[in-house]
Amino acid sequence: MNNEKKLYKQAWLLSLFTIFYNIAEGVISVIFGLEDEALTLFGFGLDSFIEVVSGIGIAVMVIRIQREPESSKSRFEIAALKVTGSAFYVLALGLTVGIIMSLAEHRTPETTVWGVVVSVASILVMFWLLNAKRRVGRQLQSEPIIADSNCTKVCIYMSIVLLASSLIYELTGFEYADVLGSAGLIWFSISEGKEAFEKARSKNDCSCSCGCH
Repeated sequence: MNNEKKLYKQAWLLSLFTIFYNIAEGVISVIFGLEDEALTLFGFGLDSFIEVVSGIGIAVMVIRIQREPESSKSRFEIAALKVTGSAFYVLALGLTVGIIMSLAEHRTPETTVWGVVVSVASILVMFWLLNAKRRVGRQLQSEPIIADSNCTKVCIYMSIVLLASSLIYELTGFEYADVLGSAGLIWFSISEGKEAFEKARSKNDCSCSCGCH
């Protein structure tokens, strides 16, 4: 029981780190994305705010479980899964809008240097965060925390897309380097969002029929 409390505290601290890091990353990305007219960097900043939503969902879930340790964790986990799933769908919608804007407006960034800087920092930080969340989520057997780690995985993929597109633009001037990559991320986001909602429904059915965790 003490080990479980320790793990939930770790999950809570990781969610706080997720929230504050992504707020900072989102603000920086949006500001420089607007200044440089870099749509990929701007969209990446919006994704950072979506990651904040997932982090808040996990933080709230952990607090509720700690306050009501004797109650069923399922209802808290179901709510957290729905928050994470919704965040994935919003992410997919945002990426779709970004692609449409890129194709319709034919804008080219003034520079993508900040895209390289932000993406490299994000890859390093999110890779560590992904492994930490997965470890805690698996030890707690908490699907919401594991689903949240998948949201972090999407952030890593987006960072790679941002890095590749930023480097390609700086080296070649090709303006549509990130469109196909973003389309792949849309598919992934929808898939992960669907999976999160399916897990929520499964837990809901389980708790109603057999009361299992």
